[in-house]
Amino acid sequence: MSTCVSKGESILKMLRWILFSFILVMLAACSDQPKPEETFKAYMDDWEQQNFSDMYAHLSESSKNVISEEEFVERYTNIYEDMGTEELEFTYNLPEEEQEYEAEDTPSFEYDASLESLAGTIEFSHAARLVFEEGEEENRWAIDWNSSMIFPEMEEGDTVEVTALFPERGEIFGADGQGLAINGTVNEVGIVPGEMEDEEKLKEGFSEILNMSIEEIDQKLNQSWVGPETFVPLAKVPDDEEERLKAINNLPGGKLIDPGVESRVYPLGEAAAHLTGYMGNITAEELEEHEGYSATDKIGKSGLEKVMEKELRGETGWNISVYNEEGERKEVLAEKAEEDGQDVNLTIAVDVQKAIYEQMKDDSGAAAAIHPTTGEVLALVSTPAYDPNAKTLGLGEETTLNKFNRTFSPGSTFKPITAAIGLESGVIDPAEDMTISGETENVGGHEVTRVEGASSETQVNLRDALVRSDNIYFAREILEIGGDEFLQATKDFGFGEELPVEFPIESSQILNDSSFDSDALLADTGYGQGQVQMSPLHLAMTYTPFVTGGSLIKPSMVAEKEEGQVWHENVMSEETASIIQESLKAVVDNPAGTAHHPDIEGLDLAGKTGTAELKQSQGEEGQENGWFVAWDTETQDLLVSMMIEDAKEGSHTVVPKVKNVFQTIK
Repeated sequence: MSTCVSKGESILKMLRWILFSFILVMLAACSDQPKPEETFKAYMDDWEQQNFSDMYAHLSESSKNVISEEEFVERYTNIYEDMGTEELEFTYNLPEEEQEYEAEDTPSFEYDASLESLAGTIEFSHAARLVFEEGEEENRWAIDWNSSMIFPEMEEGDTVEVTALFPERGEIFGADGQGLAINGTVNEVGIVPGEMEDEEKLKEGFSEILNMSIEEIDQKLNQSWVGPETFVPLAKVPDDEEERLKAINNLPGGKLIDPGVESRVYPLGEAAAHLTGYMGNITAEELEEHEGYSATDKIGKSGLEKVMEKELRGETGWNISVYNEEGERKEVLAEKAEEDGQDVNLTIAVDVQKAIYEQMKDDSGAAAAIHPTTGEVLALVSTPAYDPNAKTLGLGEETTLNKFNRTFSPGSTFKPITAAIGLESGVIDPAEDMTISGETENVGGHEVTRVEGASSETQVNLRDALVRSDNIYFAREILEIGGDEFLQATKDFGFGEELPVEFPIESSQILNDSSFDSDALLADTGYGQGQVQMSPLHLAMTYTPFVTGGSLIKPSMVAEKEEGQVWHENVMSEETASIIQESLKAVVDNPAGTAHHPDIEGLDLAGKTGTAELKQSQGEEGQENGWFVAWDTETQDLLVSMMIEDAKEGSHTVVPKVKNVFQTIK
């Protein structure tokens, strides 16, 4: 009996163990079953990280039959890159309690999306539907994907287009409201391939007229989009280029001139070329330096177009929309309006700018004109110039070097500064005569030569020294002033500072180093040689204390800014300013003055001439740059500083040019 019970208990224990093991296996099997929530979460994580290949792996087989992995990745990549997508974020809520799913179920999980784009924030809500798929090795839940999962508004065949909304570039105007750089129209010229009568002759003609190579013309004609009836633009020609347009009209058939095409236009042309600058196609290097530009944009290349690029350009707007297969816009996803560039109103007086250019156009040089009591910059000229219209339109124009923002040896135009410092320090007594004999003298161990005409006088006071431009007088006086005191005093004239004006100008200097290393160098400095370097504009500003009675005026080019601001106060006393002003009037009025000839009736000028000798060592021949700085003492509304390079007659080359400017605009 006991044996039977024992065997029964054993069998029962065995059955319980088998049942328990089966339950454990079933529970384990259930826990290994894939869950749709896990697939959904993995898909959203990959999406947020823009891991498009990993996203594709979560798609159902039926979805993969619709779009290949390469197409899927390329589509998402292109859309997101074009939109400038940043900070892609998703939020969603999954069931808190564990759910049971059948193979036939198609669970759906809602999500909210937010992404930052070029056009601003794009937000949308959608749902991901999942399907169960059995596999040979394992089963899985997969994303049932379609185009609406990119954006809910999308259907198969739709595209996302990103369109730039270009701002209107700000314009540059002179003081009288006349345009210096404006948005105008020009003539676009080109070829219609199917209408060419004499292809070789037509190409050769365009090559010569437009300064383009035959290879450049062929590259344009061989573009993929060009057909027999396509108008292929080659260049743009301004309306005033009458000879060029006439030559194009005389070419054989196949050309076309399209008038009224929008373009940047420079009404003053060469007269203000270095001031306005020009525009050109953006380079790869510029693309890296400037945000918000595309490879097809134009950008300011020089002059104010470059200096004020940010203000003039404005801000590009963007539209991101869904389009159907017919190219019709279905939905605007985001749009940021463009912001037009700012107009810039300058103090530049067009009549002064043109008058100065007319006097200088056949020479190499630089000039600046200012209103000496307000500091308004009335003109900035550099010659030789170039045509900014032709340069902007790609007509092969060669640019030239801008000189008005560079520094040069001022020669004797610097002597009034030495005179003012000498008077203020008490070293110079304006009434005291200095005895100077002969044409040359050793000053500071250095041979100094008097300019022609100065040696006729042996008794020289300050007025005489300025009228006849006596080098020896100023060489002696600066040695009396002393190098340290002189350097300290020149700081009041703006030396050692950046010129506070909107156009970048090289800083002027007295020395290459911090102190004078010889008396010879100090002596040369007294009459504007040595290592003194000044820009025409800064030189003009240093004369403003002679007009204002002692204050150095701050230059200004932008009309909206406050005028008449003082850069340095009390640079000299009213008495010193008056003494020098009267002496500089005599430079022009006195028959012995270096600026007397030509004597033009009706002009009331004061000024100073200068001839800067450019040579490496004493005794050698070098180029001479001629200077003349002058202002109208009657109206006190115009001061001109002009320099002509390699002037054959030194300052005598420049004096009539400056006088002609005053006469022209009177």
